[in-house]
Amino acid sequence: MGFLEGVTANVKGSPAGEDVADPKMGTTQDKQDMWRVGRDQELNRNFRFLSVLGFTAVLMCTWEAVLFGSSYGLIDGGKGGMIYTYLGALAGFSFVILSMAEMASMAPTSGGQYHWVSEFAPPSSQAVLSYMTGWICVLGWHTGIAGCCYTVANMMVGIVAINYPDSYTYQPYHVTLIVIAVAMVAILFNTFLAQKLPMIEGIILIVHVFGFFGILIPLWVLSPTVPPSEVFGSIEDRGGWGNNGLSCLIGLIGPIYALIGPDSAVHMSEEIRDASRVLPLGMVWTLVLNGSTGFVMIVTLAFCVGDIDKVLASTTGFPFIQVFLNSTGSVPAATGMTIVIMVMQFCAAISNVATTSRQIYSFARDKGLPFSDFFATVNPTFTVPLNALCVSLVIVSLLSLINIGSSVAFNAIMSLGTAALLSSYIISISCVRLRRWRGQPLPPARWSMGKFTPICDTISIIVLLIIWVFCFFPLTNSAAPTDMNWAVAIYGAVIVGSMGYYMVRGHKSYKGPVTRVKVI
Repeated sequence: MGFLEGVTANVKGSPAGEDVADPKMGTTQDKQDMWRVGRDQELNRNFRFLSVLGFTAVLMCTWEAVLFGSSYGLIDGGKGGMIYTYLGALAGFSFVILSMAEMASMAPTSGGQYHWVSEFAPPSSQAVLSYMTGWICVLGWHTGIAGCCYTVANMMVGIVAINYPDSYTYQPYHVTLIVIAVAMVAILFNTFLAQKLPMIEGIILIVHVFGFFGILIPLWVLSPTVPPSEVFGSIEDRGGWGNNGLSCLIGLIGPIYALIGPDSAVHMSEEIRDASRVLPLGMVWTLVLNGSTGFVMIVTLAFCVGDIDKVLASTTGFPFIQVFLNSTGSVPAATGMTIVIMVMQFCAAISNVATTSRQIYSFARDKGLPFSDFFATVNPTFTVPLNALCVSLVIVSLLSLINIGSSVAFNAIMSLGTAALLSSYIISISCVRLRRWRGQPLPPARWSMGKFTPICDTISIIVLLIIWVFCFFPLTNSAAPTDMNWAVAIYGAVIVGSMGYYMVRGHKSYKGPVTRVKVI
């Protein structure tokens, strides 16, 4: 099978890409895929390749995320370590994205990971593993929305801080109110403009690309010249771990935060035309586009950062804003460049909301949540799961209140989102790898890596396990409670809580998507 071309499967003698009468149903292959997983088509299939590429590229926001996540790399790795860590993360995570792209081609359904686990896990553990994976995804994507909105809010506060340094006094509730406002706008956007979302995502993709050059060129032109040896030869352990290698591994959370989220489009698959082919291609080309631009941006930042201690101590809240200010020497220029990043992160919040609502809708459709019938309802006016959108707003608003009491606790919740999504990747890819190892059949994939798939899956699992462990490490080697990463406690509470609910009540209603899957 061709690495990028895949294999086209015929359905009842018709080409897989042939259109059917009703545009809502997508292609003949889409209809066949929905029939195989035992679901009716309820959402409109109005996403195409370009809009899928825009959706995933903007949600991942890789070149933007390497900027506002640079504090991780600067503390644990320094200038050179930040670059090498990004390259290692990109190389390892590429295998993860390729593995998930092939699974998406096998079963393009809004359920994503929990559906794959239900279908591909050993029969004895299908229901419980699928149920746990579904809850982990709900946790991961809701913290993802909160993270996007929180980043937008902090950038807005940073802009005010550099423009009004003498008159503005930061208060935690400022960020909380902005987080709620940003989440509300993103959810209204996904309600009233939902049917225009594919077109808008294509436009945002253009802004994503041009914004990259809009930030890159001023930094190249205006920043002082630095010898390459000062950048590539510099690996520092500012976290106090006593070992540069360990410090860089802990700094992995920065680039992984910039690369995570390739499964976002999977949860939109029931709105993608010719999903089993377009979806994996969109994921792969997002890897190419975002991975390359992210690398160029992080190298540029390393050359422009200057004195790391001064940048990390900036009152702007983000090292990159101080770098913009130092490089341009102009508050208006730094403000304009930061606004570009802020707008793109807001667009990422819009994509995050869409993904989260579809994941809740799908999981509720399979009776995986309390009040499932309520959350699985598709609003006939807007053709979106409106109830799922509303509950997302409530959850994000409640999460944002934590920031009033402790910004450290809120940051722990943000790292929790990364750990949760990585967990869902580990479980789903492991189930497929076990099935291949046992020689058990899998659904045909129109996009496949062929004989390299088992190797790719194995490497993916190893990479994910390493990264997952370091997600729970704090940035610095400190025993102070304020410096600890409390994500592990929250993660454990969600796992225990979901399993407790499953044993008490969930097992009676949740049987998993596998009970509806038909064998071709």
